Amino acid sequence: MTEQQHGDRDAVAQAWNELVDTARRTVADGLVVGTSGNVSVRVGGTVLVTPSGVPYDRLRPQDAVGVDLEGRQLLGDLSPTSELPMHLAIYRHTSAGAVVHTHAVHATAVSMLVPELPAVHYMAGVLGGPPRVAPYALYGTEELAENMLGALRDRTGCLLQNHGTVTYGDTLTQAYDRTAQLEWMARLWLTAAAVPGHTPALLSPSQLSEAEERLKGYGQHRGDPVTPGTPPTGPEALRP
Repeated sequence: MTEQQHGDRDAVAQAWNELVDTARRTVADGLVVGTSGNVSVRVGGTVLVTPSGVPYDRLRPQDAVGVDLEGRQLLGDLSPTSELPMHLAIYRHTSAGAVVHTHAVHATAVSMLVPELPAVHYMAGVLGGPPRVAPYALYGTEELAENMLGALRDRTGCLLQNHGTVTYGDTLTQAYDRTAQLEWMARLWLTAAAVPGHTPALLSPSQLSEAEERLKGYGQHRGDPVTPGTPPTGPEALRP
């Protein structure tokens, strides 16, 4: 085996371990029940995906499942998730490095009520704007994948009507964080909207755009100098 092949194999093994950890986190955090939902990550020309119908706590390194962008299986004996068309559609049409799909309760509830999650919080900026709801279609179908792509236009996350959520990012961590933010915002809106006699205040498009721009610089960046007295960026900078 060449050095390149060793490196590719190690990269796939590491990515699979991270994928399994992320899938297990969706269960631990209450975003899915049982084997509902699925996770994928791209390593070069291979898309690693959770297999269909296997509890995440039973997945082992030798259970890795990988396909190419056309869905042809390259790795493993287990069948890939039934939602493979959704995952592959995102990889074909975006620069995504990872995708997370869940059946989160609050976000799914919102998908049955409105065509778009109202702009209740500036963290909608991490998704590119208020997440839209993709029209219902049977799970695992190309129709659902097409509906999802429409809802994801200029967004990194959306709701699937009567179904759940889809988010993507450069990494599994980023994709998962976007899923968690989406569920939190859905819960926030449902909580505020449930107060009798009151209508939740919403952010304007300009306010969201301002927040989205500032969020691009949020977080620590390796190698950046730390200067005492430097004004904060990201969400902290928006606090009074």
